[in-house]
Amino acid sequence: MEFGLRDRVAVVLAASRGFGFAAAQALAKEKCRVAICSRSKSSIDNAGKKIKSETGVMVIAQSVNVQNKNELAGFFHNVQEKWGKIDILVSNAGGPPVKNFEDTIEEEWAEWFETTFMSVVRSIQLVLPQMKLQKWGRIINIASITVKSPLSGLTYSNALRLGVIGLAKSLANELGPFGITVNNVAPGYHLTDGLERIIRKKIENGLQRDEIISQWTDAIPVRRLGAPEDLAGLIAFLASQQAGYINGATIQVDGGMYSGSL
Repeated sequence: MEFGLRDRVAVVLAASRGFGFAAAQALAKEKCRVAICSRSKSSIDNAGKKIKSETGVMVIAQSVNVQNKNELAGFFHNVQEKWGKIDILVSNAGGPPVKNFEDTIEEEWAEWFETTFMSVVRSIQLVLPQMKLQKWGRIINIASITVKSPLSGLTYSNALRLGVIGLAKSLANELGPFGITVNNVAPGYHLTDGLERIIRKKIENGLQRDEIISQWTDAIPVRRLGAPEDLAGLIAFLASQQAGYINGATIQVDGGMYSGSL
C-alpha cells in the first residue's frame, strides 16, 4: 500500500533505538524525510547513519534531552529552518523507573512529569503553528498498554501517561477542523530497553529470566513478545493519507494481551 508520505517531514523523539528508531525507520521507508533525536550524540548519529544508508532519505540527527525545553525548541527550529515544515510528530521518551507507589519520591515525580508529559506538550506547541497553516498534520504519541490496564510496579507510567491520553483526546477535538489528527499507540510487552528494566527488577525479586518471559508469552494470545517493528508499522499507517479519519484513538499493540473490550 502506498501511504502517500513521500517528502513529508517527520520528527521522531527518543529515536536512537527501540520504538523511536523503529518508527523513524518505518517512516523513512515510506520516503519521509526524518529528524531524530536522543540524549546520546554517538547513539543518535549512528541511528541517523543507519536509516540514511538503508533508505536513502535525508536525515537530521541531533542530541537533545527532551526534558530541556530550550534544547527541544532548538531541535524543532533546526528542522523547520532546513526543511521548511514539519508534517508528522511522533512523541516518545524513555520510560520511568519500575517502582511501587511507596517507593516513589517527589523529585522523581517532577522529573518524569517533565519527561513523560511536558515533552509532549512542548513538542506539540512547536509543530502546531505550521501544521495549522498548511491544514495538514499527524501527531502520534507513543504511550503504553498501562493507559488501558495499569501494570504492577509501573506507578509513574500508569499515572503520567494517562495525562498524554487526555491531552490527545482534547487536541483531536480542537485540531480536527485543521486537517490535523492526534492519536496514541499503546505497546504491550515488546523487546525494548524499557522491558529489560522490568525484567531486571523481577530478577532482583528472585525470578529467572526464562520464567519471566514464559509467564508473559503464556498470557499473550499470539504467544510471543513484540518487536519495536510491530509498533512502527501502525505508526507509519497513522501518519498516512489513508488514516485521515482516525482521530483521538488509543490503539493497543500487544498481541491481544489486553482483555478489555474497549
